[in-house]
Amino acid sequence: MTTFFLVRHAVHNLGSGVIAGRKPGVSLSETGRAQAELLAERLRREAVTALYTSPRQRTLETSELIAARCKTAVEICAELDEVDFGDWTGHAIEKLEGDTRWAVWNRERDSASTPGGETMQDVASRVISLIEHARARNPDGRIVLVSHAELIRTAVLYYLGLPFSAFSRIEIDPASISRLVIGDWGGKLAGLNETVAP
Repeated sequence: MTTFFLVRHAVHNLGSGVIAGRKPGVSLSETGRAQAELLAERLRREAVTALYTSPRQRTLETSELIAARCKTAVEICAELDEVDFGDWTGHAIEKLEGDTRWAVWNRERDSASTPGGETMQDVASRVISLIEHARARNPDGRIVLVSHAELIRTAVLYYLGLPFSAFSRIEIDPASISRLVIGDWGGKLAGLNETVAP
């Protein structure tokens, strides 16, 4: 069986009230760098065999610290990229509250799409494909995937057999670790949203 450590990047410099999405130049804040150091120290104890990361700057910065502590290489994977939020990228969440498309997206995640972006089915297709490919390459591996909240929620929901519309039942904090164990028999959730206190 393969153990996956699903890591959300640490806090970035735009703050939590903005959809960072695929906006370029979004890096870790000072607090985020401290969180990433703690994550790296925590994961150092896990005998990590591989580390895959989203290409976003905030995930790369988080990954580099983890890789240095775990003495492993970083492999950049487009499959772990943030949801393409299309026209909503860079917008304040507060301003979207009156947008009917935002309400539909948050109510009907199994079928809705972002304006000019992608659906959760699109997201699931790419992230699950990567996980299964990584498992085939590392059947007994302990693999860190550094990504984003929606990607992690999507993987957890998929392996638990839950609809994507159940996303709000799962909290994925910045700089958190969720653990999936996957074998030929399927997957099980071994840990959810573990955060490392300073």
